[in-house]
Amino acid sequence: MHLISVNRGRATAVDYTDAEGGLTGHGKVPVPGPVRVFAPGPKGAGASGLEGDDVCDLRHHGGDHQAVYAYAREDLEWWERELGRGLPGGIFGENFTTSGVDVNGALLGERWRVGPDLVLEVASARIPCRTFQGALDEKGWVKRFTREARPGAYLRVVREGSVSPGDAIEVVHRPDHEVTVAFWFRAFTTERELLARTLAAGDALEPGARDKALAHVEKYGKRGD
Repeated sequence: MHLISVNRGRATAVDYTDAEGGLTGHGKVPVPGPVRVFAPGPKGAGASGLEGDDVCDLRHHGGDHQAVYAYAREDLEWWERELGRGLPGGIFGENFTTSGVDVNGALLGERWRVGPDLVLEVASARIPCRTFQGALDEKGWVKRFTREARPGAYLRVVREGSVSPGDAIEVVHRPDHEVTVAFWFRAFTTERELLARTLAAGDALEPGARDKALAHVEKYGKRGD
C-alpha cells in the first residue's frame, strides 16, 4: 500500500462553481514532494491540510475533518473503463492517489501512517457537487457518482508530517464497527435508513454528521426513513 501521487490545486476562475469569486481549487495535479500535511483548523476557517493546496469554498470543503481527500487508483481505473477516458491522479480533486488501499472499505476512525511521520484518521466520504461535475465535464455526473458509491475518503490529521509519492501507507488502527466510508456515503445520500447505524462510529463521526444522524433518530427512531 502506497501513495502513487500527492496532488495540489491552485485557485482557478471557472464558470461551473457557485463559490465566492467563481474560484475553485478542484483541478489538482501531482507534485514531487515532500509536501507538508497539517491540521488546517475548524471548518469554515481552515482550508486544505496540504501546504500549497487551495480550497476556495470553505462552506463545503476544507477544515480538520476534510484535511485530506484520498482516492484509490483502482477506483479511478474502474471509472476509466466506465467513461472510456483516461483519468490522471488528481482529476477527482483528490490530494492522495493511493495504490493497494481499500479506501471505500476503510472504517471511520481507522488510522493510517503515511510515510515516516504522518498519521491520518478516516473521517467521512466525499459527497459530489456541481463543481465536481463541471470539472469532469460529464453529464449527469453527480447522480452517476452517487449511484456507484465509490466516493473516496476524507481524512483528518492526527500527527503532522511530510509525504512524497511512493511513500508507504500502513493501517495502524482499525476500529470494531461496521461504518465504512461506503456505508457512511450511502447513509448520507441514497439510503437514509442507515443513518442511525452510523452512530456506531462514535467519536470518529464528525460533528455535523453526528448531528444529522441524531436528528434522524429523534424523528424516525432507530429504523425508518
